[in-house]
Amino acid sequence: MMLIPTHHFRDIERKPEYLQPEKCVPPPHPGPVGTMWFIRDGCGIACAIVTWFLVLYAEFVVLFVMLIPSRDYVYSIINGIVFNLLAFLALASHCRAMLTDPGAVPKGNATKEFIESLQLKPGQVVYKCPKCCSIKPDRAHHCSVCKRCIRKMDHHCPWVNNCVGENNQKYFVLFTMYIALISLHALIMVGFHFLHCFEEDWTNLLQAYGLTREGTAEARISLHEKKQPPKVGSTECSSFSPPTTVILLILLCFEGLLFLIFTSVMFGTQVHSICTDETGIERLKRKHQPRERRGSWKSVKETFGGDFSPSWLNPFSGPCDPKPLRDRDWVRQAASLSDTDNTETTEEQSEERKDEDSVEVTDE
Repeated sequence: MMLIPTHHFRDIERKPEYLQPEKCVPPPHPGPVGTMWFIRDGCGIACAIVTWFLVLYAEFVVLFVMLIPSRDYVYSIINGIVFNLLAFLALASHCRAMLTDPGAVPKGNATKEFIESLQLKPGQVVYKCPKCCSIKPDRAHHCSVCKRCIRKMDHHCPWVNNCVGENNQKYFVLFTMYIALISLHALIMVGFHFLHCFEEDWTNLLQAYGLTREGTAEARISLHEKKQPPKVGSTECSSFSPPTTVILLILLCFEGLLFLIFTSVMFGTQVHSICTDETGIERLKRKHQPRERRGSWKSVKETFGGDFSPSWLNPFSGPCDPKPLRDRDWVRQAASLSDTDNTETTEEQSEERKDEDSVEVTDE
């Protein structure tokens, strides 16, 4: 079968001389604890800025177009507090998802010394990523944007300029949930604004032009004496002109509906992945590796940080402290791989294993 360029490139990467552990540069010294994680990707940074801009635009329209000009102070205060609280939690979750290490594997640790320290037994194998020269634990995948292997990687999201992985999946779930909530809240307030406020404006407009039975005679006398159009009383529904108000509300409606659908789907997908203990990449590749699957509730507790409590909804409360990788976490059993040594390797099986390369199998 003729190899397409992508397969040819992968074939070059799998050459034995490329996979020698001696070629790997020793890992750099670990940075201080709490070092901020940030991906320098132009597209991701632009998407993150756009995300903040859209949330701030919704904040502006809700406050200065609908709530502040309203005469119902109780309605304005309650909705203002709720909307601002949700917006703050959404942006806080976005920052935590963007600036939290998603579970990066130490770069360049596939050295000969480290492999020898694992003391591999017969039937055991370790895998190296040929791109970042790291030993890949089980369920780790390489991200071409982050240029690192990420533990339990679900996907790379440009809206948070980061991968969604083992350590920041909680923050991403909270981000999608809070964005969906503020979008729904904004749509409801826009609906009430159109139904209530503009109905009053239309009624005042009819009365001012004498199009009601009570005001017809009076309006005709006023027009005849003053010879000028009547002045329409304002209900103070907005500090802006009616055309500007309508345009701002329509744009907010479009934004709210779009993000409500998008974030609701993402939220449901993430919750499903957590409950089934299967990441998005694993679901796409269908890599049914023989591994112990945790129960749904156990997986949820591990992602959100312990038993159910209000801290689950708090973006400032982290998930359970990630356990450091032990020596056995780097090692996999050869039996857990596909039995393709004695059979013809299909194209699908080759595609599933194209980013994993055997480094060393020892027989003691």
